[in-house]
This record gives sequence, structure tokens and C-alpha cells, in this order.
Amino acid sequence: MERREFVIALGGTAAWVIAAQAQQPSPTVGFLHQGSLPPLSSRAAFRKGLVEAGINEGLTITIEDRSADGQYNRLPALAADLVSRQVTVIAAELLPAALAAKAATQTIPIVFLSGSDPIGSGLVSSINRPTSNVTGIAFMFTRLGAKNLELLRALVPNASSIAALANPINPNAEPQLRDLQAAARTLGLQLVTVGASNDAEIDSVFLTLSQRQIGALIVTADGYLISRQDQLVTLADR
Repeated sequence: MERREFVIALGGTAAWVIAAQAQQPSPTVGFLHQGSLPPLSSRAAFRKGLVEAGINEGLTITIEDRSADGQYNRLPALAADLVSRQVTVIAAELLPAALAAKAATQTIPIVFLSGSDPIGSGLVSSINRPTSNVTGIAFMFTRLGAKNLELLRALVPNASSIAALANPINPNAEPQLRDLQAAARTLGLQLVTVGASNDAEIDSVFLTLSQRQIGALIVTADGYLISRQDQLVTLADR
């Protein structure tokens, strides 16, 4: 998660924590990350924002970080651990983490940051008036695949075959690939879909792309794939 996203997510989290301070002497924020832990600069920005909102970590608040490192099947256990520790609020980074947190508790407030449609994904039933313990911010960048494909075509006009890389264990993968396939048909492009959810599978994907002489690659929105951007760029360049 980038620094800007941390600061935006802070707003909702801070509101819950401030409200909880009247109920608990030492509120705890459980931060559930679907990928690896963000860089120290981003985590420092989150903590700085809490202080600016009147919450002084170490005196009135504790932060418990839990990271799945891209292994989304670990999220339910990590969310359950935060619930067992009776955290005041759960800050969930992106859709898989938010869904795991929602499944783990119906009482602890959850603030999510998601790139997908929060209604379509089942996080909330209403944008204006969420009725459960879940609220947050959705950037909807998972719906930008068609525009990204248009941009890629402009950058590589001679590429007749383009691959789309998705993480098959991400619930956002299927709708993103569906949008990309529809856009590819409109643009007259052949779209080859490939999947990877670990480093070995990423290496295997690029071997396949090389053998099939794919002209360009579009990477779908996914926390794990974003965390492996250096590996993806190096393999693409090679």
C-alpha cells in the first residue's frame, strides 16, 4: 500500500478509534495485510496520521500488524487471531483481507481499503449507508482493465497477442479477466490469460509467454502481484 492510500485509510480507522477511546483505556488497531508488510515509510505515515488525529501510539493506542505475505488462505486464521485479541478496530488492506475480517467478526468495526466494487464483492450492501460493522474506501481500480488494455495497445501497436496475468486465488481475478476479454474482442486483440499465486508460478508464466511469443503483458490488480513488481519487471525485461 502506498503512503497516500495509508493516509486515506487512516481517516476511517481514526474515527473508529477515537470513538472507542471512551470505552477502552487502551484501544488496539488490528492491521490485516493480504500481501507483505508495507515499507516502513508507509507504516510511519499511518502512525503519524494517527498522532495528527489526536491518537498517540504507545500511550493510547497499540497497532497489531498481521501479514499473509500473498498466501490468502492464511487470512482467515490471521483475522481470527486479531478477533481473539479483542482489537478495537480492524483495518483491512484490500479485498481478500476485508472479506476475511468480515467473516471473522460481526461486532468489531472493520475499515477496508479496496480496489473493487464493495457492493459487488459482498463487503457492504450500500455505499451511502453501510448497515453492518464494515465500512471503508473503494478506489474501483479493478474496473480499469479495459482502459489499461487500450493504453497498452497504444504503447505496443504491433502486438497482436497480449497476455493478462492474474492471481487465481484472488476473488477479483475472474471479473477483471472477464472485462479484459470483452475489451480485447472490441479492440481485435487475442488475449491469453495466465495465472500465478507464488514466485515459482510467476517464473513458469514468463517461460510460457516467451515460448508463445506474446507481445505484451497486462498485470491485473492484486496485492500479491503488486508486491512482486520488481520480479515481474525483471522477467519482462529479460
